[in-house]
Amino acid sequence: MKISPQKLNAFLMFKLPAAYFTGVRVKHLNDTTCVVSVKHRWINQNPFNSMFWAVQGMAAELATGALVMKKIRESGKKTSMLVVTNNASFTKKATGRLTFTCGDGLKIDAAMKKAIDTGEGQTVWLNANGVNADGVEVSSFNFEWTLKVKS
Repeated sequence: MKISPQKLNAFLMFKLPAAYFTGVRVKHLNDTTCVVSVKHRWINQNPFNSMFWAVQGMAAELATGALVMKKIRESGKKTSMLVVTNNASFTKKATGRLTFTCGDGLKIDAAMKKAIDTGEGQTVWLNANGVNADGVEVSSFNFEWTLKVKS
């Protein structure tokens, strides 16, 4: 089965309902890039009338994780994936529609190739930046993913 934005959004509804009900949606996915969008609404706000940081984190993690899932599927190898470390910075109040973009598909390709060739677990740092409708960065998330091919 090919991974697509529509299939990932349906997956959210059943397996990650917190992300689905807060409005996190995959908008675009190809070999190098994943774009995830979320709009500031009542259900995902904090007491300061901006988007709760955890909702931004769900969108950012999905932008990186969807790319990892796509690469694993394309490899044809059973591979485990797990976030082991993450960090974030917040630079502007998160209101309106935010778009999180991860363009690190080539880094995942290299890590998958090394994991398959060596049989050892690999780690890869992936970044997703969140920008508002004006194109201003509001947050930046980094996730350290581990990839291990199952024997």
